[in-house]
Amino acid sequence: MGRNKNHDWQDDVGMHKQINEIAVFPAEKQDAPLVLFHTVQGEAEAIAAAVRAMTETDCSLAGIAVSDWNSQLTPWKAPALRKKDAPFSGGADAYLHALTGEILPGLMSDYALSPRYTALAGYSLAGLFALYAMYRTDVFSRFASVSGSLWYPSFAEFAAEHVPLRQPDCVYLSVGDREASARHPLLRTVEDHTRAIYALCRKMEIPSAFVLNSGTHFDDPEKRTAKGIVWILEQ
Repeated sequence: MGRNKNHDWQDDVGMHKQINEIAVFPAEKQDAPLVLFHTVQGEAEAIAAAVRAMTETDCSLAGIAVSDWNSQLTPWKAPALRKKDAPFSGGADAYLHALTGEILPGLMSDYALSPRYTALAGYSLAGLFALYAMYRTDVFSRFASVSGSLWYPSFAEFAAEHVPLRQPDCVYLSVGDREASARHPLLRTVEDHTRAIYALCRKMEIPSAFVLNSGTHFDDPEKRTAKGIVWILEQ
């Protein structure tokens, strides 16, 4: 895997204003798989390093830090979990259009990448976004939703009523074993909903994994994300 190269999109025009940073870790070979993952600014390098330590599979990685998780990574509007928080504004469709139509083609052009396949991964709301994208675009063929926010209102019902736009090569799902003990009643549904979506994947004969990690939602996000990426790479 090549050197880390960063792009700062803050001063760019159009949808790129929604991007704070893209950290790219190109593979040695142009046709190696490409994995996009959304993360907070500054965490991409640690995740990429963890992936490299866990697997010898050659791959390109691109860690994308978006500017507004509650908008860009949520599929539809929903109320805030707490009074002091901002509501979720449901901008995932617009952001996904920018990701697949502008950002991804730009990365492949800039780094001369022609990946055998492109995968999408993420943690928390980014894990929700990864699964939502499975139903909204055929650009990605492998998905990792790591401690994904699958408690999101109506998402389990949405998944049960829709089918992916293409049959995925594989889907990885994980959740912390203490996430179902959260104080908020909506957050407590996350394990049940993750298991339900895993069952849907199995019913559709999609090679899938359900992993119950030790800890709460906030334990080892970088390591958990790397583990999910490695799993989809090695299928």
